[in-house]
Amino acid sequence: MSKPVDTAVSTVRAYVENHRETFLDDLAEWLRIPSVSAQPDHAPDVRRSADWLAAKLAETGFPTTEVWETPGAPAVFAEWPSGDPEAPTVLVYGHHDVQPAAREDGWDTDPFEPVVIGNRLHARGAADDKGQVFFHTLGVRAHLIATGRTAPAVNLKFLIEGEEESGSPHFRALVEERKERLAADAVIVSDTGMWSEDTPTVCTGMRGLADCEIELYGPDQDIHSGSFGGAVPNPATAAARLVAALHDEHARVAVPGFYDGIVELTDRERELFAELPFDEEQWLRTAKSRATYGEAGHSTLERIWARPTAEVNGIGGGYQGPGGKTIVPSSAMLKLSFRLVAGQDPDHIEKAVTAWVAEQLPAGIRHTVTFGAATRPCLTPLDHPALKSVVRAMGQAFEQEIRFTREGGSGPAADLQDVLDAPVLFLGISVPSDGWHAPNEKVELDLLMKGVETTAYLWGDLAESWADAH
Repeated sequence: MSKPVDTAVSTVRAYVENHRETFLDDLAEWLRIPSVSAQPDHAPDVRRSADWLAAKLAETGFPTTEVWETPGAPAVFAEWPSGDPEAPTVLVYGHHDVQPAAREDGWDTDPFEPVVIGNRLHARGAADDKGQVFFHTLGVRAHLIATGRTAPAVNLKFLIEGEEESGSPHFRALVEERKERLAADAVIVSDTGMWSEDTPTVCTGMRGLADCEIELYGPDQDIHSGSFGGAVPNPATAAARLVAALHDEHARVAVPGFYDGIVELTDRERELFAELPFDEEQWLRTAKSRATYGEAGHSTLERIWARPTAEVNGIGGGYQGPGGKTIVPSSAMLKLSFRLVAGQDPDHIEKAVTAWVAEQLPAGIRHTVTFGAATRPCLTPLDHPALKSVVRAMGQAFEQEIRFTREGGSGPAADLQDVLDAPVLFLGISVPSDGWHAPNEKVELDLLMKGVETTAYLWGDLAESWADAH
């Protein structure tokens, strides 16, 4: 039996405040481990980070903690059964690896020696993602104290990856291999952020990603443009024509079938986006750009959160040195990326783009199209009971209305949705100024504690609302 809400809130806040210093000391200890997955020299540190977290989760109270091997860096799994046969199962995802960092990159302090300046904790991984993983440990303990339980109100599982900053090359295979152990009714991803310190928000979706490299070949070698130009196809010209044909006059992607199956924004979602305090001029300054541009009929936020895109990431071919060199080059190349939204299938996009390229090229231009590993989009319906629980828990912690965003980027969350067939919910407290991947990364300590408080309320709310919904 849970205590009344007002008592539970005061109990949670008192517990969090009383354990704040120890919590931050533990987090600082973890942040001192330079778990940089992208640098082979740090492989022992990534393993040490996994071992440290597994031990700390056991200390928190998880009866099962395991380090799971992959062909790359290890992941950490933990499980704490509720004891209630009707309780839903929730999987929390995050990652314990971090981006490279060195003092000479522009850091004011040693990136792996955490320092508190004002009310901010500076260190690599403070926000991305160790701080946001670690707030769950104090949150679950506060949940137990406030409810008088000896185990969480939900069957709680953790999967903390060790290769996210290296593109999660082995993550999907790990999830498929451990599918039975990871089975869940809902997934909570704590590797995202909020709109701002003053506007707490919940993310409801991430775009997917497909990318490719196109190689174009004309003559078997560079040839004289006077002797042969205008009489044989030029691969650099073909590359330019491909780029020009990629979008129509309304900035829509012109690849046939590209928009098949997409989930369109609802009027309500458009209204929710419009409620956010979006300053387009400030956004442009952040983007280091001078004008907005994109698909006609959509706002800037709609374009970066809820519409699919095609971007030219690189283009090259022919002579690049000083002065002129009058040739028809033998080859050219393009790098393209496609951000995908709910309803789009990366396999379908790959086939559609490959067919479109072949149709655009003139006779005499040979080509290859090579796609990398794709990431699927994910989207949580606004009426999902688990999302409502996240919003209510955040509302209790922040004591204000919670608004909604999406994320324009991509991540491994969609693999969990796809393989486990479970909805993905995003619970993050980081703000744009935290400087993910940048020098002087930090986390706002008051927001970090709000993350702790949110999770303390979440598990009980989710268990109750899930039972009501089912």
